[in-house]
Amino acid sequence: MDVLEFLLLVLLGFWLMLPAYVPNSAAVLFGGGLPIDMGKSWRGKRILGDGKTWRGLIGGVAAGTGIGIVQLYIAYPFDKIDFFGFGKVPEAMAIVFVLAIGSLLGDMVGAFIKRRLGLERGAKAPVLDQYNFIAGAFILTLICFPDWFMRSFVNGEHIISLLAVLIITPLLHRGVNIIGYKRGLKKVPW
Repeated sequence: MDVLEFLLLVLLGFWLMLPAYVPNSAAVLFGGGLPIDMGKSWRGKRILGDGKTWRGLIGGVAAGTGIGIVQLYIAYPFDKIDFFGFGKVPEAMAIVFVLAIGSLLGDMVGAFIKRRLGLERGAKAPVLDQYNFIAGAFILTLICFPDWFMRSFVNGEHIISLLAVLIITPLLHRGVNIIGYKRGLKKVPW
């Protein structure tokens, strides 16, 4: 494998995960309103907290799905069969949606775990904060589209795409959070 092939596999991993990367940031922008847990507690602690809202969930999934549709539109003139790795329509549309919703479900699982650990909203939780949404997207996609997931992130040289996502995600997550903090959209830079 030469350097160009390596870089293309790294870019492919990032390209395929864009529908999972976008929802978390979009949820912050669209958020507010009614909490998903409706203010309820479990075992004396909030289930998710005020930071996980219906508007954020719907807006985040819509934004992630929307960016995925834009990606398919961009890919169409160049790759009418595989859409640069997403596969054939309509499965490609479903994969984009599953990546987006899986991302926010993973984020909610992370919030649930943080509440169980007694961590307040915005508290730092290294590793959990950086990987919860990617884990959610990967797990839901693996359940719904196992062949696509294996072909795109595990089989052969595509493991490089998976490793790139796992390495780039914490850096990307930190950078986006710092930008959100400086713009007044987040209370903490992590």
